[in-house]
Amino acid sequence: MADTRKTATLTLDGKTYDLPIHSPTVGPDVVDIRKLYAQAGVFTYDPGFTSTAACDSAITFIDGEEGVLLHRGYPIGQLAADSHYLEVCYLLLYGELPSAEQLELFETTVTKHTMIHEQMHNFFRGFRRDAHPMATMVGVVGAMSAFYHDSTDINDTWQREVASFRLIAKMPTIAAMAYKYSIGQPFVYPRNDLDYASNFLNMCFSVPAEDYVVDPILARAMDRIFTLHADHEQNASTSTVRLASSSGANPFACIAAGIACLWGPAHGGANQACLEMLNEIGTVDRIPEFIARAKDKDDPFRLMGFGHRVYKNFDPRATVMKQSADEVLELLGIHNNPILQVAKELEREALEDPYFAEKKLFPNVDFYSGIILEAMGFPTSMFTPIFALSRTVGWISQWKEQLSDPDLKIGRPRQLYTGATARDYVEVEDR
Repeated sequence: MADTRKTATLTLDGKTYDLPIHSPTVGPDVVDIRKLYAQAGVFTYDPGFTSTAACDSAITFIDGEEGVLLHRGYPIGQLAADSHYLEVCYLLLYGELPSAEQLELFETTVTKHTMIHEQMHNFFRGFRRDAHPMATMVGVVGAMSAFYHDSTDINDTWQREVASFRLIAKMPTIAAMAYKYSIGQPFVYPRNDLDYASNFLNMCFSVPAEDYVVDPILARAMDRIFTLHADHEQNASTSTVRLASSSGANPFACIAAGIACLWGPAHGGANQACLEMLNEIGTVDRIPEFIARAKDKDDPFRLMGFGHRVYKNFDPRATVMKQSADEVLELLGIHNNPILQVAKELEREALEDPYFAEKKLFPNVDFYSGIILEAMGFPTSMFTPIFALSRTVGWISQWKEQLSDPDLKIGRPRQLYTGATARDYVEVEDR
């Protein structure tokens, strides 16, 4: 727990209560209200938990006003530009950047765990071909607890470690298999000679009938997407994982719960919603119409991929993602794709429009990642599964941190009850 050196005083019905204030290493102070109900008989009210710290964490820090995102103290821009996904995974899990020897061992261990139990292939075949890949992933990841019994005991530190490696290693395999199943192609097994991002692209786009060589620019862009989505503090899906974990659920169930939450269009489905918006716009000549609609407060239309719930000035992840988007579009020579033309022109017009500057509606990471994934050939239904496999390490890091917290209690939010008061049951014939 962060250091407590100050107190806040609450006056209620003429009585005063002293509440401890915890000061973090960076960020706003936090008023500790854990004893408020016992002392004063009142709850706090905070829909969406926008002003509530539900835990203390040393993993990720966000300052939305200043556009800051730090993983273990390292700025996300530096990590995305100079590091790579598995090194960031190590950082999130263990708190420090690895030495060369530690990184090599970590990468080797992840690589050795990429295959899934052969019998799990049957789970995919139980889904309809038109099932959303996220539905498939929720089911398959949850079912991992039925196959890997030696890594479900959350009280065993070694089993927690094994579960962590298995989830990080197998999530790309599961996501790629969900994609292959949805398009009717055979599953492609992982290859230990490829890096993490290249292996995922190979499992998605190669076929047994011919050779497939992963372009390093595409692999780098894919790795950046993974890196930029690795963790994002106490967001909805991470909080879901922590809440599930607080009950003592096994790690595979907790991560499946996170995937289910991430599926929502207001969360992990944002980049899919962005591409669907671009398809709705359709052609460049219709952009002014939709920009005008976005400015109309009486029109429910929103520009997806612009602005952010947390970041109030700019999304620090977007700068690196834009660079990758430009590199991918240049590599693939995509100039005639109408949707990507709409995306580039919409970006230009929005950035030049004073209205969007005033409202701080800047292109965010979802806008650029959607462009990249569309250019690579992924259908929009795969955008959120890719987000899920990227975020798995963040979920696991938060899960492990919570299990080591001596103050851990099962999550049990309270409520402001607005229903009927106590009343007597009425027999059906008297109603």
